[in-house]
Amino acid sequence: MNVQTSATPGDTSSSGNDGSDVAFTFVQALAAELSGGKVDLPGFPHIVMRVQRVLGDENADAPRIVRVIGSEPVLATQLIRMANSAALNPSGAPVMDLRAAVARVGLDTVRSATIAFAVQQLREASALRGLEKQLGILWRHSVQVAALSYAIARRLTSVNCDKAMLAGLLQGIGRLYILTRASRHRSLFADPLTYQTIEHDWHLSIAAALLENWGIADEIVQAVHDSENLERDPRGTPCLVDVLVVATLLADLQGDTMVLQAQTQCAKPLQRLRLDYQTCESFLKESAQEIAALKDALG
Repeated sequence: MNVQTSATPGDTSSSGNDGSDVAFTFVQALAAELSGGKVDLPGFPHIVMRVQRVLGDENADAPRIVRVIGSEPVLATQLIRMANSAALNPSGAPVMDLRAAVARVGLDTVRSATIAFAVQQLREASALRGLEKQLGILWRHSVQVAALSYAIARRLTSVNCDKAMLAGLLQGIGRLYILTRASRHRSLFADPLTYQTIEHDWHLSIAAALLENWGIADEIVQAVHDSENLERDPRGTPCLVDVLVVATLLADLQGDTMVLQAQTQCAKPLQRLRLDYQTCESFLKESAQEIAALKDALG
């Protein structure tokens, strides 16, 4: 799949109209990176691509997958911990080894564990020192969207919940890319409104390009790219895009009663899932323990 991106500086010309040469130059650089094709996340551990390659190989058997994951002990430990979490192991039967963990959680959750591990490593990178607060906020939001996506898919739709969790975890990957790039231009953070505008205008196109480069499934790339589209046709069977839109909306608006009430009256993906304000509140209350367990599992 080739997601169409508008990689022209004119798309965010409002960011340059405030007289900030740094912001305008930064947006030009983002446009050039998108136009150039191969978008990659600086500082991301190579294990992400290694896991993605082996999982995408139809001839890869379980021992090979386990060997690749096992080559990074911290990732292996993370995956076993997830396999033993209350959310993903309701039976409580302990998982003691990596092969059993992979079999228990499935390949999409292996991908989620790999992304979680990689972000944790990125947060400790010396090049991003001083941005721990911003990285923490981004990661907590990604984990919240992932947990909500899993719960929404499992409780309200027939969408695969492991795939939904992976899509939720990746929804903010474009914001992470922008933050890592902005780390070289710290003066951007002096004007939060300009930075937020750049982030808002660019993060989904960047995410789609990045995920395509990683070889992530087209269905997930499209869901991430459309995850803030509230105008989707409310008719038809709920799909992964709907799950991700609703999860993102709830993550952003949970606790903001008035705005959430307004959105339930007009946001079409909410209508497709038959969620009004009361049913949203009921869902959040009933799934609170599951969401908390998933967030704990992702770290």
